Amino acid sequence: MVEQMFDQIACTYDRLNHTMSLGIDRYWRKKAIKALQPHKPRMIMDVATGTGDFAILAYKMLHPAQLIGTDISDGMMAIAKEKVRKAGLSQGISFAHEDCTQLSFEEKKFDAITVAFGIRNFASLDKGLSEMHRVLKDGGHLVILELSTPQKFPVKQMYCIYSKILIPLIGRLISKDCSAYTYLPESIKACTQGQELCEAIRRVGFKNVRFETLTLGICTLYTATK
Repeated sequence: MVEQMFDQIACTYDRLNHTMSLGIDRYWRKKAIKALQPHKPRMIMDVATGTGDFAILAYKMLHPAQLIGTDISDGMMAIAKEKVRKAGLSQGISFAHEDCTQLSFEEKKFDAITVAFGIRNFASLDKGLSEMHRVLKDGGHLVILELSTPQKFPVKQMYCIYSKILIPLIGRLISKDCSAYTYLPESIKACTQGQELCEAIRRVGFKNVRFETLTLGICTLYTATK
């Protein structure tokens, strides 16, 4: 269902993201990538890469030898591939159709793994985290960026109205797809967040697990080490 939904909204996905976040999503991406700069990873996998914005920015900021973007949506990756081609980065960035709960890569392949706005779509959170742990090198780093539900008054109440009314409305106007942007706020609400997600990350073997809320709790950045 998720694969089909993202294939359908692929052409309008970027415009919707920037519109609904008022462009703040660009700041979130840079913040997440900067967390990896001290470690200078050479091999990176960007899970749930979507239309490739995070992968392209990570490649430009981190200068790895290779970055592989993985996703279950071929429609989204088709747009990502075209962006990479136009940017002249095809030698450094590649894409692969992968289910994050059953990755085809060998153990200890990557120095860093990133997931930007995709962890809530995992069919199994524990399996996805376990697979990322498996293919990460010892000492490698995990960075997760995910939308979250604010907890403090009055941001919590304002966000509730925004997510229940405005997000589906904007989604219908731009993408003409009602279900996708009804799914978005529901998936954010249902997603494991904060300390609970940190505990899930620790359960599969990660250490030094930390999280930082961004923009009044609308987004959260998680980091961990294998």
